[in-house]
Amino acid sequence: MATIGSYAQQLSLLNKMNYNYKMALKSANQVATGNKINSASDNASIYAIGKRMDVEIGALGQASSNVQTGNSMLNVASGAMDNTMEILTTLKEKAIAAANSTAKDSDRATIQKELNQYIDQINDNSLVTYNGRYLLNGSNKGATLETNQAFTNNSLGLDTTGATKLTELTRRQGDNLNIDATDTVNISFVKDGKTYSTSFTAGESTLADIFSKANEAGAGDVFDTSSMDTATSLIGTDSNGKELHTVDDQNAITVKAAQSGTAGAISGFTISVTDAEGNVKKSTNTALDGFNESIRAADTRGDHSLVLHTGSDTSQNMHMALGDTSARGLGLQGSDGSYLSVSTQEDANAAINVIDNAINRLLDQQTSVGAMQSRLDYTHTNLVTQQTNVTDAMTTIIGADMAKAITQYTSYNIQMQASQAMLAQSMSNSSWFLSLLQ
Repeated sequence: MATIGSYAQQLSLLNKMNYNYKMALKSANQVATGNKINSASDNASIYAIGKRMDVEIGALGQASSNVQTGNSMLNVASGAMDNTMEILTTLKEKAIAAANSTAKDSDRATIQKELNQYIDQINDNSLVTYNGRYLLNGSNKGATLETNQAFTNNSLGLDTTGATKLTELTRRQGDNLNIDATDTVNISFVKDGKTYSTSFTAGESTLADIFSKANEAGAGDVFDTSSMDTATSLIGTDSNGKELHTVDDQNAITVKAAQSGTAGAISGFTISVTDAEGNVKKSTNTALDGFNESIRAADTRGDHSLVLHTGSDTSQNMHMALGDTSARGLGLQGSDGSYLSVSTQEDANAAINVIDNAINRLLDQQTSVGAMQSRLDYTHTNLVTQQTNVTDAMTTIIGADMAKAITQYTSYNIQMQASQAMLAQSMSNSSWFLSLLQ
């Protein structure tokens, strides 16, 4: 039955049209964004999961960028250290030339001038920066505890102590070192950029006497021989507070710096034995001079290492400690600016050992940086893979089926237009009653 206005019918058509419009709009949003969940009202729980994933994807992208910039920073440091290594190689060649008897004092003076310039360049290399931050001047060291620098000799007999007479010293294999009472023992060492030398006749002297005599050379108490009292595998306590033993856990003789921390650091020392005719006992010296730095001098300090944030969580970071590769840090220059000396043959011999120690320190830093760079490469690969997988997972959860969304949009759009047409027709049908009143 027709009624005036057919209001109920028109209201039904209007509601249907609004519903179709709403659904068409929702489908249009899915097509436009590519997501089936575009707001919390679409599906609150899925929306929350998707948003968390979206945040993580952004964080992983930034972490990946951090890793790349960190690698670039280490490349800058590595390049400076490569140049310093080339300089150290040249320094050793010059020191060997100065140690040769064919070189005159005037030749050594010329070589000294070259060394001074090279050492200045090493200081310049240590001041290399990345984004205004110094990298190799010692400002980026890790946390350390104060240590006494130690030098360990693994070439002497297992039962060797400081009280062992020089004439009774043996190699690790057990054969005698062949030091005679008439032989001359020479020792040179570098402390705070200055070279000190002394010599004495072996006689009844002991191994500890070598370092006691060195303490009388003018630099004060430089060496502490108390660690030589007993035959032990214990070397001392390192900068991490851990007891350090020999690699093979067998006895070895160790001498330490008398003063703890970097203030007591000894750049290097060399021991040589010559017979009564002045001939160098090379085989003897190979074992007796086999003291290598086993604990580096360190002061108590906090952690100032560089930090790279390499993940989306607060705990995912990498600490990168960069050492001091300046000339002073490598033992080539004193606190007063004095340079490593090669002005005499004795100084040049001592300098060779100092440069060897500097090379070892730099190599240790280079390998640490290289290992960090290698790790960063793997970290970057993992971050890219993780970001890809999380993106794929998020797409699976909130991504729209585009074919379905387009089909739904077309369907709802047609239904909306049909509802609109029916509503217009209903309004037109209702108006014929007005013609009866005309």
